[in-house]
Amino acid sequence: MIALLQRDLRLAIRAGGGFGLGLAFFLIIVVLVPFGVGSDSGLLAAIAPGILWVGALLACLLSLDRIFALDHEDGSLDLLATAPIPLEGVVAMKAAAHWVTTGLPLTLAAPGLGLLLNLPAAGYGWLAASLALGTPALSMIGSFGAALTVGLKRGGLLLSLLVLPLYVPTLIFGAEAVARGIDGRDTGTPLLMLTAITLAAMALLPFAAAAAIRINLR
Repeated sequence: MIALLQRDLRLAIRAGGGFGLGLAFFLIIVVLVPFGVGSDSGLLAAIAPGILWVGALLACLLSLDRIFALDHEDGSLDLLATAPIPLEGVVAMKAAAHWVTTGLPLTLAAPGLGLLLNLPAAGYGWLAASLALGTPALSMIGSFGAALTVGLKRGGLLLSLLVLPLYVPTLIFGAEAVARGIDGRDTGTPLLMLTAITLAAMALLPFAAAAAIRINLR
């Protein structure tokens, strides 16, 4: 399974659609927001936690359809499904590769992009911490959605409709953790909820996604 993770990382780097695409989309969202809401620094500081989390969420969403689609097109997914390794482990490695190529770069870049939205100084650490805890859940939930739509032509829109409602709790607790950190309030509850969502997604969704893949490959 480690070899599978390394293979997916190499493919993402060669294709250029992993690291760069999500970061570029995130940057565009953050740059466009001041044009839409105005240059009021106080307003930008107030909405920065929510905007940064929405931007990270949409950037993760952008690359979800690549998790299984390419392997399905070239037949690799059929080989993986019949290989002597658990399909649940394959799903977990696919989600891990998506997080390394999308969630991790967004987590590292978000504090820098917070400068463009006048994010208060107290929020940078909490923004990085909340994204580090929450983006693995986004990748795991996205892998489940990608498994449900694998094999469907033009399934990108359906994938977005399936996944976005499942992203809402992570978005709420992530933005709340940053907002509380800025205000000096206790961030324990939202960070614990983010951790719980991530652990629950990692424990349950590989099995659900593997079952969906088996059904779609029949």
